[in-house]
Amino acid sequence: MHFGILTGGGDAPGLNAVIRAVVYRAVAGGHSVTGFVRGWKGLLENTSRPLGIEDVRDIHKLGGTILLSSRTNPYRVEDGPAIIAGTLSAHGIDCLIAVGGEDTLGVASRLSAAGIRVLGVPKTIDNDLNATDYTFGFDTAINAVTDALDKLETTARSHERVIVVEIMGRHAGWMALHGGMAGGAHVILLPEEEFDTNEVCAILKKRYEAGHRWALVAVAEGAVDPGLSRQVMHSQEKDAFGHVQLGTGIGIGEVLAGEIEQRSGLETRHVILGHLQRGGPPSAFDRVLGTRLGVKVVEMAEEGATGMMASLRGGEIVAVDLAEAVGTLRTVPLERYAVARVFFG
Repeated sequence: MHFGILTGGGDAPGLNAVIRAVVYRAVAGGHSVTGFVRGWKGLLENTSRPLGIEDVRDIHKLGGTILLSSRTNPYRVEDGPAIIAGTLSAHGIDCLIAVGGEDTLGVASRLSAAGIRVLGVPKTIDNDLNATDYTFGFDTAINAVTDALDKLETTARSHERVIVVEIMGRHAGWMALHGGMAGGAHVILLPEEEFDTNEVCAILKKRYEAGHRWALVAVAEGAVDPGLSRQVMHSQEKDAFGHVQLGTGIGIGEVLAGEIEQRSGLETRHVILGHLQRGGPPSAFDRVLGTRLGVKVVEMAEEGATGMMASLRGGEIVAVDLAEAVGTLRTVPLERYAVARVFFG
């Protein structure tokens, strides 16, 4: 069997672990692997490289992806799906493995419905894909958030300041929730529930009045106070999947910090963690998870599967329907958020 593999969308720690595992397991089964470069763009432009054991040896320790990535949407390109089918045919690819998040796997699901044999591996630091308990990259990212909050605590304490930390998370607040709880944030704000800045200020002022004269506020980039919406100004440019480019312009972290200082009188600063959250080597958890997913997806192909995704469920790696994974986003349940609220202030 001849496998194709691509990595699309934002990079996530653990991608190289998946690539390595796919190649090792494929070669062990007597198969071959071709890597398509820069995600779906590689299939549209017929840019690829053969992958053997020596190409992937020890890469599971590295962040990023040796196959590079892009946010290319073949359904926004004239005859895109037909071009992809032609490229796969020209290379003699029997099964394509798409490693990505909602957008990349959404394309994979549509191509599968159109008759192209595709399997998926879930990837996103946001942890917002359905049909899997966790996505690789998430653990590394929340450890980066926790480390940042630990470091920011020392300067917040020293200067008796509030520090607002903006964390990635457009529609789902998993990173802000887990990173914020682990890092001891005194207020955590998520996209799943609108907040009131006056209530945030009241919590912080009460904390200061009790003698704890510093605080950390963890806010997901997609969190919303309706009263501040006009001040938050992101770039109006959209990517190939129609997403507004968060992280550009004036984000919620900067706006919220200014409002807290103005309304409460507490000296406040803001920090945007940005791409620091997705960079660097993967954690042990993500290395192992990526490896297990990579091995499983090759086994699924050997069993004749298509239109499916390797998934972590209850500690086991199982096959699930791709359509189930990309139908709706997996957001933070409000009862989970309620646990974090116990520790506000």
